[in-house]
Amino acid sequence: MKFISYLTVTVVFMLSIAMSAQAQSPKFGHINSADLLSMMPEIKKADSTLQAYQKSLEDANASMLTDYQKKVQDYQALSATTTDAVKEIKQQEIKDLENRIQQFQGTAQDKLQNKKEEVYSPILKKAEDAIKEVAKANNYAYVFDTSAGAVVYAQESDNLMELVKKKLALK
Repeated sequence: MKFISYLTVTVVFMLSIAMSAQAQSPKFGHINSADLLSMMPEIKKADSTLQAYQKSLEDANASMLTDYQKKVQDYQALSATTTDAVKEIKQQEIKDLENRIQQFQGTAQDKLQNKKEEVYSPILKKAEDAIKEVAKANNYAYVFDTSAGAVVYAQESDNLMELVKKKLALK
């Protein structure tokens, strides 16, 4: 009888340890952040803002190129009777415009990148904050982003998309 009670106590003790360990094991979740961002209405506005800004840069560049082509044509149309001093001035104007175009093209890419960060950063932060809040509220130890494709294998985990969509009031 003593043996059975020791056995019962041991079994109960082992079960309680197993249940305790299971309750304390970390919870894993995943979300596709690219899909989440595509559902956010702010992204459409950010996309159109960025496209408009990019178009304005392209228009400015096209205007400068048109001006450059006109100056080159004007220079080529100069008659043989035009003085060397006038030709030199026209050549310098063309060279200055070439330099401005090159400088503009060099900085346009940086300006576009800065605008992209300015427009998208608040949206990315909002999505990240929502994911973190959902993870904390639901006791997730880790949440993986499946849009990056970096997770080659993972044990079964919970998809947090619906919880985060609810947090952000997305349909």
